[in-house]
Amino acid sequence: MAKAGAQPFAAKYGLMLVAPDTSPRNTGIAGENDDWDFGSGAGFYVDATVEPWASHYRMYSYIVHELPALIAEHLPAQPERQGVFGHSMGGHGALICALKNPEEYQSVSAFAPIAAPMRCPWGQKAFTNYLGSDRENWCAYDASELVLTANYKRPILIDQGTADLFLEQQQLLPEVFQQACDQAGQPLNLRFQEGYNHSYYFIATFIGEHIRFHAAALCV
Repeated sequence: MAKAGAQPFAAKYGLMLVAPDTSPRNTGIAGENDDWDFGSGAGFYVDATVEPWASHYRMYSYIVHELPALIAEHLPAQPERQGVFGHSMGGHGALICALKNPEEYQSVSAFAPIAAPMRCPWGQKAFTNYLGSDRENWCAYDASELVLTANYKRPILIDQGTADLFLEQQQLLPEVFQQACDQAGQPLNLRFQEGYNHSYYFIATFIGEHIRFHAAALCV
């Protein structure tokens, strides 16, 4: 949240930044802290349907419904002007939230998102444990599937570093999302940034452009 360097750009354009956690914490679920890519810190922005995760791991509903309501109640926000963006798993979350709720989000962007989770090891692990083995249920949380039927139609901005190890490992699959966008007629600006990896240095370099992208949509 700090190392991205977004605050001065948000201040310049009059935007409020809200950075929620990426999962529930300290739920008492056995094994929730065992893996860095599942459980604590890795809620994958789904509403889990499989126990023991279903009782607590409902990050999709938290981000889309509960958190905006709290913001509107306690902060001087304009709820009708809302954008969403994120990095990696958070980029996946941003894409699915916007595609599933085009009336709620006027802008969406992502840094190195997990763009086709049904096809990558990270997504398959998370979806199997949170949603069960029926892959039909996974489609509701895969941006490359959702965009085929979504009615978002506003431009989407994605930056992806070419030296990203997870790109090489086929965890991110931006090209799959690009193909799906092309098929659906969804405007997408997918920018490959030469030499950048998955780190916060990558985010800090381009965060200003992303904030300006959101400001152009929200500050009208």
